[in-house]
Amino acid sequence: MYGYRRSQRVPVILNGQIAADDPEFGHAISVPRPVTCLRASGNLSPIPFGGLTDQHLAALHASHHGDAVTATARRPHIAIVRARYNPYGGAEKFVANALAALRSQQELDLTIVTRSWQEQPGVHALIVDPYYLGNVWRDWGFARGVCREVAAGRFDLVQSHERLACCDVFRAGDGVHREWLVQRRRAASFGGRLSMLLNPYHHYNVRAERRMFRSSRLKAIICNSMMVKQEIRDYFGVPEAKFHVIYSGVDSERFSPGLRAAHRDSFRRERGIPSDALVYLFLGSGFERKGVAQVLRALAQLPAECHALIVGKDKHQRRYEALARRLGIAARAHFTGGLKNVAPAYGSADVFVLPTLYDPFPNAALEAMACGLPMVTSFKSGAAELIREGSNGYCCDALDVPALARAMQQLRDPARRQALGDAARQTVLPLTFDAMSARLVALYRQLLGIAA
Repeated sequence: MYGYRRSQRVPVILNGQIAADDPEFGHAISVPRPVTCLRASGNLSPIPFGGLTDQHLAALHASHHGDAVTATARRPHIAIVRARYNPYGGAEKFVANALAALRSQQELDLTIVTRSWQEQPGVHALIVDPYYLGNVWRDWGFARGVCREVAAGRFDLVQSHERLACCDVFRAGDGVHREWLVQRRRAASFGGRLSMLLNPYHHYNVRAERRMFRSSRLKAIICNSMMVKQEIRDYFGVPEAKFHVIYSGVDSERFSPGLRAAHRDSFRRERGIPSDALVYLFLGSGFERKGVAQVLRALAQLPAECHALIVGKDKHQRRYEALARRLGIAARAHFTGGLKNVAPAYGSADVFVLPTLYDPFPNAALEAMACGLPMVTSFKSGAAELIREGSNGYCCDALDVPALARAMQQLRDPARRQALGDAARQTVLPLTFDAMSARLVALYRQLLGIAA
């Protein structure tokens, strides 16, 4: 990684070299030295706190390489924007897997624009990490820094996973913030709802979201579920032609029923879980949103043979451990924290349960189904689109604990569990990374004007 003083602009990364054509450098330069990561910082041109103005967007249009890129010219340079990397986060896993799949196409130059990232061979990282205090300044500063880099015109296409008015393609992997607030209010106390109303971070996100979806620069929206597509249409009236529903992929060889024989006994032994227990696996970070409290309350209604395995990172984990003690199920609720390798957890489980308040499409659901685990999830999970009620899993309202307990109860039957698990795996087998990559590349070709 190379650092630059705040008064300097960042060079362009093209084909592993530093290159620049900028008044502050005086002329174009090329340094024939491999570069994998550059830190972007600098005195950015003034942009209003609320986001980019129409004048800024016009400047971006003027500087953007909007002309078609021919197949005989240099490979198109695509920027993928994701602010942060969390090794336990589903969105970050998607980005990492998508980059790997796209790199195998050997048709594109890729740069990940981010605050921090785990290095991957063949993928350049442009680090945009301006100073901040608080989450509003953090997101606003990152958006401003990224749009400054985009305005330099160095990318042929910008795909963002953050709410930016300067992107060409937005992947709505985090869903719609306005809808998340609607769902969260359902579970919040009066004080919680008041806190949400007064929280400037929510106001910032709602405004950034609205500005992005109304931007004339936005050419395509990649949704990872039909649920998210419909929410965007309902809230923002985006034309149908801009939508592309592309489900995430799953490695069904890595995540397979074979994990049971490899890990079931050893993982249970390490965690103090009886070998004959019926294990309901929850996997996800952000316990409030994804429904850990509901899982524990439902578990309390099931017989003593039933255990819950809670895998994921949450700063308030102790609150949920305390809830398990109050419910009298502390010995049956096993918290592991975040795991970098989740395969053994899938191998030790019998059922996957994720009663999330709101989740556009959890990757964990795909992995669990590929492992042959029947799934119980909520109606506001994009994964519910894959569920055929009573055939490969069950759905219920995220806050309906009795319904959740009934679904979990039905899966105590071994024969039903096996049949639904087999059907779950068959459901996700077509969702490969190759299929996902092919659809992404086809979309990029279309937007860049490259013949197939």
